[in-house]
Amino acid sequence: MKHKGNLLVRIGVTLLTLTLVGLGTNQTTATDSTTTVHAAKVTKKQVGSKTALQQQNDALLKLTYNGTQTVEVNNNQPTFTQANLSTAKGAWQKYANLDSLNRPVVANALLSKSLMPTEKREPLTVDPTGWRNKKIKSGYLYNRSHLIGFQLTGQNNNPKNLITGTRSLNSPEMLRYEDDIAYYIKNNPKAYVRYQVTPVFKDNELVARGVHMQAEAVNGANLKFNVYIFNVQDGVTINYADGTSQISAAAQATSSAASTATSSSDATTTAAAPTTSSSATTGQISTDEQGQIAGNVNSKIYHTPDQAGYNMNAANAVYFNTEAEAQAAGYRKSLR
Repeated sequence: MKHKGNLLVRIGVTLLTLTLVGLGTNQTTATDSTTTVHAAKVTKKQVGSKTALQQQNDALLKLTYNGTQTVEVNNNQPTFTQANLSTAKGAWQKYANLDSLNRPVVANALLSKSLMPTEKREPLTVDPTGWRNKKIKSGYLYNRSHLIGFQLTGQNNNPKNLITGTRSLNSPEMLRYEDDIAYYIKNNPKAYVRYQVTPVFKDNELVARGVHMQAEAVNGANLKFNVYIFNVQDGVTINYADGTSQISAAAQATSSAASTATSSSDATTTAAAPTTSSSATTGQISTDEQGQIAGNVNSKIYHTPDQAGYNMNAANAVYFNTEAEAQAAGYRKSLR
């Protein structure tokens, strides 16, 4: 995702007394087209309240996209309570029932290695609300985006866990955080990570305006984050009411049979395609021209040349000569 700004916008979103968003049911099996969710009976104290969820979403909807897709919430500190972080019942996962418009509400989990899938992922067949896909220059505009990634719990065709997300929302924005969690769990097989992902819808719109993600390693300080990711795509105006879109000439695919649609200004957001240098156009960094440490301005995570994720979109990158320099600038080292 190419951003207009070069620095992460640090958003200190005050969540009032929000400790965690919630869902009010104890249902542990999904609908007919989904697999069974294996979970212990989870209490409301572990998950959170519906009122807190609504207040949280109302606060996040006040944020304005200004070219930086991922912003920090509450200074990047998760808001889980001690009850939320309890490991007394072992690992679990829980998905709120779909709302009256068949939209996902929230996904909560206490992740561990025991929940990670061993089977091969099957093709996705569920179409989430607002699924009006089309080709753009970089591929398809939308992905069927999991709230909790398949690699963490094995949930795949579960409509309670799928939203219509832009290509850049799904990868690299959400994926980088999911990968960090997966790496941490694989390297700490007895560890637990409390995780929560909330799609943020405005009124009766069928496409989420963004996704709120927060995670915290239980009894461990190496992994925690609290971020909001805008559901946008460079050069595309999305009508969040129904998922239709208009594509700028710069983002237009060379051949696409899909038609564009008009939309009201209130329900749309345009992410303008920026002018980029040749290195940004290729989407790769050049360490010959820059320092040896590559930092991602959105996640505030830096990568060394031997790490996964080192090659990134140049529009998202900032460069340092040493790890100490990166750390002094507020970046942390990638876990993978």
